[in-house]
Amino acid sequence: MHMVQAIVFLPLLGFVIAGFFGRMIGNRPSELVTTGFLILGAVFSWIVFFDVGFGKGAFKEALAPWIVSGALSVEWSLRVDTLTAVMLVVVNSVSALVHLYSIGYMHEDPSRPRFFAYLSLFTFAMLMLVTADNLVQMFFGWEGVGLASYLLIGFWFEKPSAVAAAMKAFIVNRVGDFGFALGIFLVFVLTGSVGFDAIFPKIAGLANTKFHFIGSDFDAMTLACLLLFMGAMGKSAQFLLHTWLPDAMEGPTPVSALIHAATMVTAGVFMVARLSPLFEASPTALGVVMFVGATTAFFAGTIGLVQNDIKRVIAYSTCSQLGFMFAALGAGAYSAGVFHLFTHAFFKALLFLGAGSVIHAMHHEQDIRRMGGLFKVIPFTGTMMLIGTLALTGFPLTAGFYSKDAIIEAVYAAHHGPTSYAFILLVFTAGLTSFYSWRLFFVTFLGPKRWGHEAAHGHDDHAHASHDDHGHDHHHEPHESPVVMLIPLALLALGALAAGLVFHDAFLGHGYEHFFKAAMPLGPDNHILHDMHGVPVWVQYAPTFMMVSGFCLAYIFYIAKPHLPHQLAEGQPILYRFLLNKWYFDELYDFLFVRPAKRIGHFLWKTGDGKIIDGFGPDGVSARVGLLSQTVTRLQTGYVYHYAFAMLIGLALVITWYMVAGAHS
Repeated sequence: MHMVQAIVFLPLLGFVIAGFFGRMIGNRPSELVTTGFLILGAVFSWIVFFDVGFGKGAFKEALAPWIVSGALSVEWSLRVDTLTAVMLVVVNSVSALVHLYSIGYMHEDPSRPRFFAYLSLFTFAMLMLVTADNLVQMFFGWEGVGLASYLLIGFWFEKPSAVAAAMKAFIVNRVGDFGFALGIFLVFVLTGSVGFDAIFPKIAGLANTKFHFIGSDFDAMTLACLLLFMGAMGKSAQFLLHTWLPDAMEGPTPVSALIHAATMVTAGVFMVARLSPLFEASPTALGVVMFVGATTAFFAGTIGLVQNDIKRVIAYSTCSQLGFMFAALGAGAYSAGVFHLFTHAFFKALLFLGAGSVIHAMHHEQDIRRMGGLFKVIPFTGTMMLIGTLALTGFPLTAGFYSKDAIIEAVYAAHHGPTSYAFILLVFTAGLTSFYSWRLFFVTFLGPKRWGHEAAHGHDDHAHASHDDHGHDHHHEPHESPVVMLIPLALLALGALAAGLVFHDAFLGHGYEHFFKAAMPLGPDNHILHDMHGVPVWVQYAPTFMMVSGFCLAYIFYIAKPHLPHQLAEGQPILYRFLLNKWYFDELYDFLFVRPAKRIGHFLWKTGDGKIIDGFGPDGVSARVGLLSQTVTRLQTGYVYHYAFAMLIGLALVITWYMVAGAHS
């Protein structure tokens, strides 16, 4: 199937053309080439999706041998089963629409070829990750995505905040990747292979195997799964390794949509789903996955309540929804997690690009407290944001409704792990999600107008220097975005409305067996998809009830009695500051890790390197040589009698030596 090769390598070709020849061919051709390739890739992805999911099934395509070293043999091949096909559709569809949208959004940036090259490189790395047939190729894509995200988040590298955010994303991801790498090593030690088809059959024989690690014995499968999951926690911004995600909003808005909505952050979810046979062998690891997922969902939801930056609210919402996906994986309902990944990609990309359209309209204003009443001015963007909000909160028949409800039912029906803890947190988080989503919508689009000549001037610190006022005078009214930015919104809105209804049966219903085939094999004891449908009625209606109550509460707070939030914040200052400062995780990490690391670095630089190594080493040696040569040069005086005197002394010494030596002999 050459189509799959085209899907994977077209973005790479786009990256090479725009990245290396962008200046030669100019801005517009760079945009058109990269975007054209991605749209082609997206069309091919949908064809492959229907072909693999509803047609003839999975296939593999070997490209080349890659690493052969002793027992380790790594092929470079593309594995396309239903799980890959779902990811191809998500990655390429969103990426193509983000490319298209960026043509409008970035139209005044001087470095457009570089931007489009980075976007295409990111997409290529992500496609390498999802088509991987072995752990090493997956790790290659994994690191490639990390590199590209670093480049994209720090795209406006003149801004110190963007550089810091890019570094933070890269370093926090390294922490997770260290665990992922150890997990890969352990799987190789246990099975003697890194290829999925070779690993999975050997798992049954590894039950109850112990592995000696840091001084004690662990269950080998549990240890391997937890190390691999550590990698997923970093990439998918789960609790404790989540701090990079909100800061990553420093990149241009299309980057936020691409990285934080649909692709990079879902890599962890994909990895756990792909390695589901390993996790099936360890109920303990699945319990940890469920616990971390539910905790993340709740934790990020609480922070989302009080944020004022339009992109940060959506970023915390992403963090929270990823928690839902992991909770489903932890319950053993892998297809429910992947289904939420699939639907979430549409409505979250829609919300991010909608937010970008609002920021564009408001001349780079990102503070929702300086918006309001925008629905009348930018009705199309407002309608798109409304659709995205409905889907995110789980309004009946939208995409989010099917996948979120399925996750909550699966967690309730699960037979292992902290099920009651996870269930209560997720239901409560469904209410939080509804509240902060509607808060964002009401404050931005409805209510009194809070922008104008005075407001627009003071607050441009988010804007990029050359990108400041978008070539408009601040006296201008907010304006609807160009068509090239609105088409992606309309297409994503279609996905946000219909993706749940159309694909529900394939992911979770009777069509599951035919659709997924053997992409995510369930263990013999895993009957979660059957048990999900037997939960009590109140469980089925709990998320919808929470959604409605969140909406009503937001309506009272921000439309009916807009003075309430301020009163509540003043009445509960400690809680408000705790949430506003993101549970003080950044400060805690700064105290525990960043400052000690800097102190150690400073000590090693000044004392270790400067005083000890250089002092006794190169600097010390050169200083001694200098001193010696200075002493020797003093002998070179230029006076003949000095030299004659030296010769006489030399002669006397030689004669003395002969006499003494002669006497001895």
